[in-house]
Amino acid sequence: MAQVKRIRRNVSGILVLDKPRGFSSNAALQKVRWLLNAEKAGHTGSLDPLATGVLPLCFGEATKFSQYLLDADKGYETVAQLGVTTTTGDAEGEVTHRQAVDVSREALEAALPGFRGDIQQIPPMYSALKRDGQPLYKLARAGEVVEREARSVTIARLELLDFEADKARLAVACSKGTYIRTLVEDLGQQLGCGAHVAELRRTQAGPYSLAQAISLETLEQVHAEGGAEALDQFLLPSDSGLEHWPLIQLSEHSAYYWLHGQPVRAPEAPKFGMLRVQDHNGRFIGIGEVSEDGRIAPRRLIRSE
Repeated sequence: MAQVKRIRRNVSGILVLDKPRGFSSNAALQKVRWLLNAEKAGHTGSLDPLATGVLPLCFGEATKFSQYLLDADKGYETVAQLGVTTTTGDAEGEVTHRQAVDVSREALEAALPGFRGDIQQIPPMYSALKRDGQPLYKLARAGEVVEREARSVTIARLELLDFEADKARLAVACSKGTYIRTLVEDLGQQLGCGAHVAELRRTQAGPYSLAQAISLETLEQVHAEGGAEALDQFLLPSDSGLEHWPLIQLSEHSAYYWLHGQPVRAPEAPKFGMLRVQDHNGRFIGIGEVSEDGRIAPRRLIRSE
C-alpha cells in the first residue's frame, strides 16, 4: 500500500525550546517540526548535544529573520571540571590528561578578569567551522589538526557562581561566535591544571531567555492531548527577536508599493539603519533599511497569508 504523504501546516512564528541534553540542534528542530507539523523550519545557531537550554526555533515566515538571531549575544551557565582535559574540550571527548587540582577560590577569581572584555579565541578543532568545505570536527575525528586563526570575541560577563573542590560554576554573557569550551580550556591552562566543560546550559539567546523556553516533554504532552494545532499557543511573533529595532507603520498606499519591492517614504522613519515595518492594520510585513535618500527600502518581506 502506498504511503500517504503528510500534508504540512503553513505556520509562522518562533518557539523557544529548552533543548534537552543528548539532542543535536537539528534533531531537536526536526522533532519539534514534526510535532507542529510545520511546513518550513530552521534554528538559530547550534547548541552542542551536551548542552541544554535556550534554542529559538523559527517556523514559516520567521525563518527569514533567523540570521539576525544568529548574530545575537548569548548567555550561559557552565560547570568547568578542573584538572581534566579532553579531546573535545567537553565531557563528550576522551580524557587526554589528568592532574591534581590545587587551585583556591581566590586564584580562580583573580584569573577571571583576564578573560573579560574583548579577547582572542582560537576555535576548537571539534567545531562546525569549515576548512576546504569540510567541517573541522570531521578532520578532528580523522586525527587531523589544522591551523586555525584566532578570532575576536567579547565576554561581557564572566562570574564565578560556585566553587567546590575541582568544579567551578560560571555565568557567561558573550558575543556570537564565542566557544565556551575554548574559554574553559584557556582558563584551565591559565590556572595550570587544565579544564573541560562538564555541563553547559544556555540561558539567553538575544531577547529570549529560559523563562520563555518550553521543554520537549511539555510539547509532547500538549501534542498528545490536542494535536499539532494545540502547540500554536507556544509560537511567538515572527518579529519578536527584533523588538529592539525601530518600528514604523506605513499607510495603506505605501504598504502596497513597499510589498511590491519599491522603497517608500515614511515621515517618522529614523535617518539610518534597519527597522521593522507594519502595514496600516498593524500587521508585521517585513524589515527594511533606510537608504541615503531617506526612503525605506524593503529587505525581507512577509508573504501574505
